[in-house]
Amino acid sequence: MHLNKPVPGTGGNRYVPYDRRRGCESVVYFTRDLSAKGLEKVFSKVAFPLTGKVAVKLHTGEPHGPNIIPRPWVKALLEDCLPGATIVETNTYYEGDRYTTEAHRKTLEVNGWTFCPVDIMDEDGTVMLPVKDGKWFTEMSMGEHILNYDSMLALTHFKGHVKGGFGGSNKNLGIGCADGRIGKAMIHTAQGSEDLWSIGEEELMERMTESTKAVIDHFGKHIVFVNVLRNMSVSCDCEGVEAEPVVTPNIGIVASTDILAADQASVDLVYALKDEDHAALVERMESRHGLRQLSYMKELGMGWDRYVLLDTDNGDVRIRPEDAVDGVVPFQG
Repeated sequence: MHLNKPVPGTGGNRYVPYDRRRGCESVVYFTRDLSAKGLEKVFSKVAFPLTGKVAVKLHTGEPHGPNIIPRPWVKALLEDCLPGATIVETNTYYEGDRYTTEAHRKTLEVNGWTFCPVDIMDEDGTVMLPVKDGKWFTEMSMGEHILNYDSMLALTHFKGHVKGGFGGSNKNLGIGCADGRIGKAMIHTAQGSEDLWSIGEEELMERMTESTKAVIDHFGKHIVFVNVLRNMSVSCDCEGVEAEPVVTPNIGIVASTDILAADQASVDLVYALKDEDHAALVERMESRHGLRQLSYMKELGMGWDRYVLLDTDNGDVRIRPEDAVDGVVPFQG
């Protein structure tokens, strides 16, 4: 159900420095080790809330997508840390190689996601999950199979996005769990419009975030977030081989039990790069008002934009984002 409320001037094109943020601090773990072992190491720091049947929400990519999280890393993670877990996806809103379940399964085979079950959650229908305290929605349409899981790992390739500015855990869940016909239409398309992408800028960020909130509220404490900052094109993995070339340096992997802290830390790490290294990705974030994802998550009580960043490569000592990307000696305190 849509709720008609105005969009405030929320400044999603303006980066908020750490010293201007208020509230509690969450914990975010970080590693520079972009490998299967690095992924396992940082995931192990936040794995404890995952119980029962575990869903791994992963962007499995368009055919031959060059920038998705490497398949061998995910295979090792599931075999070593999450035996019995299931990768979950939903069909796309746009027509293409993941638009129908049949085409989607062929794409999964092309990309090698054959080593464990992959559940296309809207294959058999949809379910409405409540959106608490939303501005735009009171409920969101999700792939029905989301109800089959007790816990969820949001395993996210952090990168840019042509509409969202950036794609972190928030987009992975908000768009990635909404079903391909109803939920994604609720987020992207104004009622009565023939333009599929008629919702823009900050309203889109808010709608997407409310969808994510439905997922987080559904799983409660049994959901964790891992962002892989590697091969960060300004394009999403939904653009496949047509993605813009990668010009942003690789950074590492972050993990947290707080979705806002995970996405905020990822954004901060990008901003901490040298100007010439982050220019393209920062321009994409700001020009699409993507930073509204962060402020709206905070307004909805989904987490904190202040955090303690712990360097797992150096005994879990606290570091600053600029220390992480420069590789300098971490500081204590």
